Amino acid sequence: MARSETGRDRDRGFVTAEAAVVLPVLVAFTMALVWAVVAASEQIRCVDAARTGARAVARQEPESAAVAAAREAAPRGARVEVRREGELVRVTVLARAAGPGPLGVELSAEAVAAAEEMTAPEPIPSGTASEPVPETAPEPASEMAPEPAAPEEGREAT
Repeated sequence: MARSETGRDRDRGFVTAEAAVVLPVLVAFTMALVWAVVAASEQIRCVDAARTGARAVARQEPESAAVAAAREAAPRGARVEVRREGELVRVTVLARAAGPGPLGVELSAEAVAAAEEMTAPEPIPSGTASEPVPETAPEPASEMAPEPAAPEEGREAT
């Protein structure tokens, strides 16, 4: 008695072949997804670094301290550039996101801040009197309605 092939027996090898094709695709997709998340994270770090550097330079901190603060917040190997344009301070952070082969991308972020002009307070000349500070605060005005007047003698209130 010869055994005939049923449809079920013929399909047995196709499942293994399909799995052999699908698994590498799933692994590649997962790796690409992880790479995209890492690149997005490094882009956010570039933005934070540019903002940190711009705030520091705008507060009149030394440029070397501002660049150091920006490099600390930036991804490893990032370049930090500081420019002044009139009243504005512009900080640019450039970094390269690691990736396999040509998938490494150049990331950049730029932040602009208005320069804060720090001035020392003017000294008070000696012998100048300043206004005295009141010991008690003035009473706030009452927000309630005024009380009704007392009724006159001989008349009843209605």
